[in-house]
Amino acid sequence: MLTWPPRSLPSVKVLITIGLFITMLWNLKYVLNLSDIFSRAPRHTKPLMILVWEWPSKQAPNISTDVCRDLYNIMDCWLTMDRRLYSLADVVVFHHDTLQKNRDKLPKEKPPGQNWLWVSLESPTNTKALAGWKQTFNWVMTYRQDSDIFMPYGKLVPNRSAMVNIPNKTSLVTWVISNYHRSQKRAAVYRNLSRYLHVDIYGKANKKPLCKDCLLPTTSKSKFYLAFENSIHRDYITEKVWRNSLMAGTVPVVLGPPRANYEQFVPADSFIHVDDFQSLAELATFLKTMNASRYRQFFAWQKRYSVKLYVDWRERICMICTKYASLRQGHVYPDLESWFKA
Repeated sequence: MLTWPPRSLPSVKVLITIGLFITMLWNLKYVLNLSDIFSRAPRHTKPLMILVWEWPSKQAPNISTDVCRDLYNIMDCWLTMDRRLYSLADVVVFHHDTLQKNRDKLPKEKPPGQNWLWVSLESPTNTKALAGWKQTFNWVMTYRQDSDIFMPYGKLVPNRSAMVNIPNKTSLVTWVISNYHRSQKRAAVYRNLSRYLHVDIYGKANKKPLCKDCLLPTTSKSKFYLAFENSIHRDYITEKVWRNSLMAGTVPVVLGPPRANYEQFVPADSFIHVDDFQSLAELATFLKTMNASRYRQFFAWQKRYSVKLYVDWRERICMICTKYASLRQGHVYPDLESWFKA
């Protein structure tokens, strides 16, 4: 039989102990990052499953193992190309080049909580068939800095070498070009620039293709490299700067977005912009008459940085897991074409 007041009440020491224990738990929320216990916001407690609808490159690698952990030290991130696991996938990745060829084969329904990611490293000029993609994709991963997942062709990462390495030079200007179209701005700039100086041209366009391991040794022998983009768009700065120029140890002469945009990626004194000169004749004179001391200044960035290239699609896709927690949940792009061509 219950009586009031109770025959025995908790002692003051017990109450104090309970109070201290609750306070300790509350503090641990911050100290140990146990906010999941105290928050109603849903969070993943299982590994993320990333389904790649079709592999972006021609040859798909083996991703049956835990490649994100083994190759890039990214934990709890599982990649698969097995479409039978579609209903279990947290994110489904669609690469535009393969997507536009098989758009009728997309799933008709999306499981609750699943997000679709549109991926493209091409510029808007070279990205076709965007008009039909409305209210389809939750996130985008591109070279644009305003993407949900920003994926540049390369970047500078801090190093501690404090050394400058300039390969021996045997030529003035080199250009490697595979797809040459006279209508492109870079073709017109080259034709006019070549009136004032000689350019060594390699690549399929000049019937001088370079083997995979021959590219950097070839461009490194040149003082300057024509890092001319095939089209001009914001943030569109490709391997022509990162690999063919900076990594090779030559100075990029760039044609692309404005200088200020390049300076968001690389130091202002590491490249030459075509727009810096009133004429191509003036640019040619600048290149031909540069002394050794002035030339060496273009490599000051090497004392602080080294080049990091993104060339493996496994790394790019694994990075989705590192960004997942900060991505906008429930967001859908109303018109992908309008966003990408803005």
